[in-house]
Formats: sequence, structure tokens, C-alpha cells
Amino acid sequence: MVFASGTFLFIFLPVTLAGYWLFRNRSVNILNGFLLVMSIGFYLNSGIRQFVLLLVSIGVNYMFALLISKSVQKHLSHKIFLALAVIYDIGMLFVFKYMTFIRIEALKIAGIDTGHVMEIALPLGISFYTFQALSYVIDVYRDSGLVEKNISNVALYISFFPQLIAGPIVRWDSIRDDLRMRPWKSGWGGVDHGLQRFTIGLGKKVIIANQMGIFADKAFALQASGDLTTGFAWMGAVAYTLQIYYDFSGYSDMAIGLGHIFGFHFPENFKHPYISSSITEFWRRWHISLSTWFRDYVYIPLGGNRCSKGRNLLNLFIVWGLTGIWHGANYTFWL
Repeated sequence: MVFASGTFLFIFLPVTLAGYWLFRNRSVNILNGFLLVMSIGFYLNSGIRQFVLLLVSIGVNYMFALLISKSVQKHLSHKIFLALAVIYDIGMLFVFKYMTFIRIEALKIAGIDTGHVMEIALPLGISFYTFQALSYVIDVYRDSGLVEKNISNVALYISFFPQLIAGPIVRWDSIRDDLRMRPWKSGWGGVDHGLQRFTIGLGKKVIIANQMGIFADKAFALQASGDLTTGFAWMGAVAYTLQIYYDFSGYSDMAIGLGHIFGFHFPENFKHPYISSSITEFWRRWHISLSTWFRDYVYIPLGGNRCSKGRNLLNLFIVWGLTGIWHGANYTFWL
């Protein structure tokens, strides 16, 4: 189920808004419980196996966060439990996102036919909810007071439907307070602002991205057939550039808008990246939640730029290597 589909716009979203309004004067736990049920229904649409994997991820990270917190209280080593949580999360991401690619490449090197290799289906949103789960256990590792004993809140944080498909990546330390105390005091002002933002994002996706996609697809088709002209190649390149931006930023706007409606404050993910004057500025404006995630959870712990120039360059290569790998299992992403 995607945000631009009729099922979401005319069935799922109205039902969710109506139910949330009915529970508006109840406790935050009831509001969270209702949103969790709707998020489960949203994700079940992708298949029961993918849903089970999501449930396992929630349970595993909830358990390791509790173990980390209890280890700190008992003055025991909590690094072991953090390492196990990271191994599990990255391991699941590796198996479902990269295992098929590595198997195929290994068979090619060995000179074995790859036609019989079965691809592993990529679970919906696994790149995003895995990074949110990692954010939770790492934040608890850094400050055990951030641990959440209510598993339904952790489940809602990891599986909340607005940002489950295409982000933004929401950090635990930035949304924890909203999960614990979120009265309807934002009222209809929050709903109005959220609906406006959602509508802008929907317009980006349907009116601009989808139309640019027609030109881009035509250019790729002409390239495959050998009939691509220089002029149409440039048109296709520009169209594809705009399609990627308006598709991704449109989904981010819709997610941020939906968050406002339900009283959550998601981080901005795009700030007009195509007006950037340098590559550095571009990456401060494009997919901001991913860049800041790698900065705070990988780059700074490695030493950042507070080290020798050689080590700083190594840190940068590690971060951008991981960023490329995160985007997809393909040599082009890695390069």
C-alpha cells in the first residue's frame, strides 16, 4: 500500500483519522495502541512473512535494549548486548538486501550459470525500520534512562506507518517524548498543517514525479533499443533527476504531514538540494535524516575530524562507503 493509492487515500487514511479523533480524549497509551493496530494493518498488506520479520525485529531490539539498561544498572558490560543487537540488525539487512547479489557475483566469478539463483524478496521498508531499531538500542546504550519498558511504544516507533516505507529515518531520542506524552493540544491546528503538508507531498509525487517518470522511462527504453538521440538523452537525464527528487521528497512531505496530524514531529529530510553550490552542501540538504544518522552513529564515534588527516579521510570513506551500500546492492551504488 502506497500513499498515492486509492486504497490508502480513500479507505485507510479516513478510517485512521476517524478512529484517532474518536480516541482523542483518551490516554496517550490508547492513542498509541490505536496507531499501532493501524500500522500493523498497513504493513500486513505487504504479506504475512514480511510482517513476521518486522515483529521479530521489534522483539529482538526491545529485549536487547532492556538487557543493555539492566547491565548498566548492575555495572556489567553492556557492550556485548549492543554488539549482538547490531549484528542481528545488520545481519538481517545483509541477508535480505545483499545476499542474492553476492551469491550471483560469486557464481559469475566461478563461471557458473546464475539463471537458477532464486532472489530473496526484499521486505518493505527494511532499510528504514532497521536503522530506527539501531537508533533505539544505540541511544539506550549511550543513556540507559532512554529505555522504554512498554513494548507497544517500541513497536509503534519501529513500525509507524507514515515513515515506514520511505522515511524520514526518525531517531528514538527525538520521538520518545511524543510517544510518552502527546495530548490533543495541538488540536485542529496540527491536523490542518499536517494535511497541507501531506497534500503538497502528494502533489509532488502524482503531478510531477510520475509525469517526469514517463519521460525517463522512454529515454531508458530508447537506450535499450539503441535509438536514443543526444537531445532525448538530456531530456531523460533531467526528467530522471526531477523524478527521483520529487518522488522521494514527496513521500517525506507526506510522512511529515501525517506525523503532524497525529502529534509527532518528524525531522525534515530535504531542503531544496538542487540549489546547492557544492557537493558538501548538497548532502546537507538531501536525505538529511540518513546523512545525520551516519554522522552521529558512525562518523563521530570513529573520531570524525578530530584526528589526523589520514584517519579523517578513512572515516569519510567508511561513512560514504556504508551510505552507498545502504542505498542498494549494486556496484554503481558502492562506487
